[in-house]
Amino acid sequence: MSLVKKFATVGGATLGSRIFGFARETAMAAALGTGPMADVFYAAFRFPNLFRRLFAEGAFNAAFVPLFSKEIEANGVEGAKRFSEEVFGVLFSALLLITIAMELAMPWLVRFIIAPGFADDAEKMSLTIRMAAVMFPYLMCMSLTAMMSGMLNSLHHFFAAAIAPVFLNVVMIAALVYGLWIGAEPQLIAWYLSWSVLVAGVLQLAVVYIGVRHAGINIGFRRPRMTPNVKRLLWLAVPAAITGGVTQINQIIGQAIASGKEGAIAALQYADRIYQLPLGVVGVAVGVVLLPELSRALKGGKTKEAAGIQNRSIEFVLFLTLPAAAGLWVLSDAIIRVLYERGAFSAENTSVVAGILAIYGLGLPGFVLIKALQPGFYAREDTKTPMRITMLAVVINSGLAISLFPILAERGIATAEAAAGWLNTVLLFTILVWRGDLVWEWQLARRTVLLIVSAGVMAAALIYALPYAGSWLAPGAHLLSQVTALGVLIALAMVVYFSVAFLIGGADLGMIRRNLKRKPKASS
Repeated sequence: MSLVKKFATVGGATLGSRIFGFARETAMAAALGTGPMADVFYAAFRFPNLFRRLFAEGAFNAAFVPLFSKEIEANGVEGAKRFSEEVFGVLFSALLLITIAMELAMPWLVRFIIAPGFADDAEKMSLTIRMAAVMFPYLMCMSLTAMMSGMLNSLHHFFAAAIAPVFLNVVMIAALVYGLWIGAEPQLIAWYLSWSVLVAGVLQLAVVYIGVRHAGINIGFRRPRMTPNVKRLLWLAVPAAITGGVTQINQIIGQAIASGKEGAIAALQYADRIYQLPLGVVGVAVGVVLLPELSRALKGGKTKEAAGIQNRSIEFVLFLTLPAAAGLWVLSDAIIRVLYERGAFSAENTSVVAGILAIYGLGLPGFVLIKALQPGFYAREDTKTPMRITMLAVVINSGLAISLFPILAERGIATAEAAAGWLNTVLLFTILVWRGDLVWEWQLARRTVLLIVSAGVMAAALIYALPYAGSWLAPGAHLLSQVTALGVLIALAMVVYFSVAFLIGGADLGMIRRNLKRKPKASS
């Protein structure tokens, strides 16, 4: 299967998850708006979600996949199974201890880290503590899910791991629909959502476990032992965990700062959900597929092939994210109005969330390029360099967020996150080129400039067309009219962008066709 087809497989499944995520956020906006219960739920959910990224996705995509791939190459499926069981025993035991410790420390964590701005409201503080306690075991489910997803990705079974997140959105939507159907108060709906998160974690673990069994590996539980392989995994995973969770670290810093303003946490979350669509579909797909592909090429001594894979991935990211960034910047008001503005979500909420989304849009290519650049380090078993860059980015983000929040409110936090993301990207790219691990291509640089021009032309076309769709997109317009107008604008944007990109040479149809047909070379 070609690189582009693998991106499409993972991206397609992720797109399905993100579409359900939009449906979930739309229902939440109608049920909770940006009111106090929305703030409480999102604050409580952010913490287990942060740890999921730190200890699960980032760490295992970075550390587990190269070592698991090496075991398959050296000792076959049986050796990989033995390694997986060793890791599973240690991981399960460590997660159990972490969960117990965090549950006991939850009151302190909420008061001083998660939502210090709630300190003056005893009810919000109490609810946040209790909901966070209900949802925190989700970390355990998702960490084990991430491990098994890493196994599936290494075995080139991408779909089950990519489709598993759909179940979180489906279960949460069911909880929301039930709450709205019975006319439940916002607080009761927030409780339904909290329990639905835990149920969804169990379902996601079941899906990937079945996928691993289907791939031919049956994992048993082994007594936790610090074998050489496990020690190597931990040595790689700790810095990778910090690196992989950079976005979540920045967001939880932003949340702690935003908790001092009513509705700010929810506003950031609603905007975050929108830009997570292209970030997830493109960024996650590239990150998931690229790491095992690079690891395989480098283990086989195919450095030229590895360089080609990395550069084509960067080209693919820019080709899709530059127009998405321009579109989010120009259409932010229309997007938020169509998706959220109903029920408890007012026109004033739309203005605030749209301003945040526009800034996130500018940071989007940087956020996604991080996913395409980090595997260049991880495939070479270097997890410390991205960690150091991440720590610098977190410091920059914190300083900017604290400085800008009093001036720009929620937009200041979004600006800090976008700036930190671009800093991270520039440093990763520079170091890879300096080391010779990323081959500089003038052709790629030329195409990047032409793609930026194409996205600029697209943005200009949208700015020109927006006044003609103004009455259809007005706050009081019928939903069908709003959806139709937004759909037409998006279609116009796509036609303009792709036409200009192919016309001036930013994209090449022959290159795309070759990538679609390209078969992976046999391993040596």
